[in-house]
Amino acid sequence: MNMNQNHTPGSGVIVTGGASGIGYACAAALAEAGRPVALWDLDEAKAREHAATLADRYKIAAIGLRLDVRHPHHYAEAIEQSRSAMGSIGGLVHAAGIVDQSSLEGITIESWAAGMETNLRPLALLVRDLLPDLQANKGSAIVAIASINATLGNGFNPIYTAAKGGMLSLVRSLADRLGRDGIRINSVSPGQIRTPMLAPALEALPDGTFENRIQLGRLGEPAEVANAVSFLLSDQASYITAAELVVDGGNISSQR
Repeated sequence: MNMNQNHTPGSGVIVTGGASGIGYACAAALAEAGRPVALWDLDEAKAREHAATLADRYKIAAIGLRLDVRHPHHYAEAIEQSRSAMGSIGGLVHAAGIVDQSSLEGITIESWAAGMETNLRPLALLVRDLLPDLQANKGSAIVAIASINATLGNGFNPIYTAAKGGMLSLVRSLADRLGRDGIRINSVSPGQIRTPMLAPALEALPDGTFENRIQLGRLGEPAEVANAVSFLLSDQASYITAAELVVDGGNISSQR
């Protein structure tokens, strides 16, 4: 059982990108801790299926919705549906994201917009739209899924890197505003995690490419990121805000 269970608010949590990878792992960890969850994802069928699974397994309220975070005019309806299904909203995990791999030469106006409108902009707009709910629920907290690429230089994905770097700064700015309401916001920066997003790189690169420069010598699992997210959303992290928690197996600090 999740050891945070006795230190966890009972309010519901919205998870963007909640039907796969880190997003789904976060939803599962929160459900295990007893929190209602709303899984927002482009894949409606998978979001609904996973929500039903979590509801049955952990006996919590859960809903799966199709939501493209690039379209803010759909937020209000999704928030209303989520609130109705969960009973309250006291948490947000922004895990939805896309990655570019075409380097500087491949940047287009369209790809830049898509990256920012998926990875970065939704954090600001969703926090704005959810503010009344978060203010109404004691212990409300937010976690943004950033990346070690916000710190490391990576020429392959400049749009993703810029968006995640912006996310770290945005979290600090939002923390200053939200602190007056007792609402916490933090970021979690995963390293190389075994997710569908990383799969193409794993297939294209020689075995051990990532592992060789990670101090723990292995890729991370989505659940290991989700454990950090669950902690930051719990009351055990009640005095932590504006922080970045790096979950990378010792990648950033490696000199290998």
